[in-house]
Formats: sequence, C-alpha cells, structure tokens
Amino acid sequence: MTEIESPSRRRKLPVFTGIAVLFALAILISLGTWQVERLHWKEGLLADIAERRAAAPVPLADIEAMAAQGRDIEYRTVAATGTYVNNKERHFFATWRGQTGYYIYTPLQLPDGRYLFVNRGFVPYENKEPEMRMQGQLTGEQTVIGLARARLPAKPSWLVPDNDVAKNIFYWKDLDVMASSVDLDKADVVPFFVDADSTPNPAGLPIGGVTQVDLPNDHLQYAFTWYGLAVVLVAVVAVSWFRHKGATQ
Repeated sequence: MTEIESPSRRRKLPVFTGIAVLFALAILISLGTWQVERLHWKEGLLADIAERRAAAPVPLADIEAMAAQGRDIEYRTVAATGTYVNNKERHFFATWRGQTGYYIYTPLQLPDGRYLFVNRGFVPYENKEPEMRMQGQLTGEQTVIGLARARLPAKPSWLVPDNDVAKNIFYWKDLDVMASSVDLDKADVVPFFVDADSTPNPAGLPIGGVTQVDLPNDHLQYAFTWYGLAVVLVAVVAVSWFRHKGATQ
C-alpha cells in the first residue's frame, strides 16, 4: 500500500525548506560582505606600502626603534652606512624577470661594529661566485638606501626546501643561520634585512631594486562570486515557488 503523506508533514516541509534557504542565503551574503571588507583592507595596505616605498629614507636607527616597539617596518625606506664584508656574503636562490640566479645578501658592518644583512640584488646563476663579478664587490665606506624587510620567524612552508648551508644556497631567509654560517653572533646582527635600491653597481652586478610586493588582491572577484551565488539561490527558489504555485492551481 502507498503511504499517504499527512497534511501536517506537507506543511512542515516548506517551513524546513524556507529555513534552510534563508540560512544558506545568510551565509553567502556574509561571505560576500567579508570579502568586501577584506578588499578595503587590502587596498589600504597596498596604498600604505606604496607610500612607504616613495618616502624619503630615514636613518637605520629609526627603523630599529620601530622594530623594537613591535611596529611594522616592512617596505619602509631606510639609509645605512657601513662597510661590506664581501667574504661573508650569502646566496638566496631566486628568479628575476624570468632568469634563474641568486640574491646576494652581504653583511654591512656598521660604525658601531654590528652587522646589517643587505640584499644587494640579483646575479645570474653563472655569476654566483664573487670572482665572477669582482667589480661589484664594493670596498670602503658605502651608504645603502633601500627597503626594510622583516625577518621570517620560520620556514614559510613545508614545500620550501631546507637551506643548503654547505653550498651557500638559501631557499628561505633564515637570518640567524645566515649569520651563524659566517661566524657572526646573532646578538651583533640587526634583526631585519634591507633590500638595496636600484642604484647601479660597477659592471651592473648585483642588480639592485629587486624587491617584489606580492600581495594578490582578488577579493572583489570573490565578493562577486558569493553575491552571485546568493542571487542564483534566490532565483532558483523563486522559479521553484512559481512552478509549485502554478501546479497547485
């Protein structure tokens, strides 16, 4: 025998369906609104970074004071004076404009005896060793203008290879290991990096000004996606309601 659906059950089904639809709609709209809020935050952050990069350089001591206070130092323009310790440079595996090579991180010895690791820029793979670019090994007192870059607290991802200290190839910027691998006490090392600007070096190497601001801003696209799904849900429910209404008349 065919079970006859009770009137009370038929009345409950539209109620449950309506609640489920409203719940799903609330989630979709909330996700869309959250992406709009993220969009405004990201646009503000990008504008702030652009302003920092265009600002006049400030003394290294000012950036150190900010870092000590826990303030954000990323991409702030800084000037530092010292002498490069070329025989302690470290090599960070990188690509620059489609070419494989290395960023050259060289300790800059400051007047107070401490060291600041400076990303002097990019060299092609075949120019990894200093003897292949001797003209760019600056000596004597130098003034570096560049962007402050915060140290990384840990390896960014398990996908990133471990640093090969023996071959002087770094895959992530571990400041403590960079320092210890060339017998520098981390207490004597400034706790952040500086990316040198594009001021040309002798013979063109290293190529400075390699800082990349990699902050994808896809929040508007995501917002349209969530809001679009909400509109589709409303449309589907409306069509289903009209069809059901027409069938019962």
